[in-house]
Amino acid sequence: AYKSEDGSIYYGVSRFKDYGKLSRVQVDNLKSGARVKQDEYEKDSANDFALWKAYDPKDGDVFWDTELGKGRPGWHIECSAMSMKLLGEHFDIHTGGIDLTFPHHENEIAQSEGATGKKFVNYWLHCEHLLVDNEKMSKSKGNFYVLKDILDKDYDAYAVRYLLLGTHYRQKLNFTFQSLEAAEESVKKFREFLIRLKSVDGKKDNPDVIEIVKSSRLAFEEAMDDDLNISAGLAAIYSFMTEISKLIASDNLSKNDALKAFDLMMEFDKVLSVTNYLDEEIPEDVLELVSAREGARKHKDWKMSDHLREEIKKRGYAVDDSGSKTIVKKLG
Repeated sequence: AYKSEDGSIYYGVSRFKDYGKLSRVQVDNLKSGARVKQDEYEKDSANDFALWKAYDPKDGDVFWDTELGKGRPGWHIECSAMSMKLLGEHFDIHTGGIDLTFPHHENEIAQSEGATGKKFVNYWLHCEHLLVDNEKMSKSKGNFYVLKDILDKDYDAYAVRYLLLGTHYRQKLNFTFQSLEAAEESVKKFREFLIRLKSVDGKKDNPDVIEIVKSSRLAFEEAMDDDLNISAGLAAIYSFMTEISKLIASDNLSKNDALKAFDLMMEFDKVLSVTNYLDEEIPEDVLELVSAREGARKHKDWKMSDHLREEIKKRGYAVDDSGSKTIVKKLG
């Protein structure tokens, strides 16, 4: 580091032998002593950067009086300071947007390793941009959303999460309300599958279930170990759900088997966190209505069956007759 004529302190990037390794910037183009005074860089401009910026009247009241003089820290150093305070001088994983790879993260490495002499980070994960209708978000275009805007439209927060994690972090994600509605359907399928598993009461265990659970868990783990390959991970879950659903439909799943399948879904959801499944007891009055409705259906009293369905709905529950057994699920 060296002090410039105006009192700012700059980091001489040409003195750091690994500069450019993360971003693959052409270090041969480094210009000794060339400096970047502003917080914004031109693309691929590998120049010395400010660790401490001397006061400029344009900064207004953004300054501190220190032993270095009147000024403020450079914009890269704040992240090194926070990381070292909370995680130490060396830690495992550092994440960020792809646009921060250079110069910000490159400079973080240089200043951190220059200060400590230790490797700063083991792994860097950079995520691609989030687009809206295939364009960058912009208030002037009317396509700029924060989470509250979406939730205020009564979309499910867990569907938003599903949508965001459903694309690999190194691929651009295009947000549309159509894709969000599709994500809501996916989350709904997960929740309904869990409810269906809880309703299984078969007695005879199916020996195939242990292998299905084992192979599905392995397929999901291998996908996550492959640079967080979420597409393959979700494919493993949906394949598992399909296999188990076939067993439920053919009455080839015991209550014990269903519990194994349920536990694996909960393992998956520890990673995804999209179901928000709450194992709540169904109120006694609702169960009585369900029982009365099943009796009406048995006697083919469809008018009474429909009436009881509406009474159940008024209490916040719905019935599903699509399988071999009626399933009760909470609305919302």
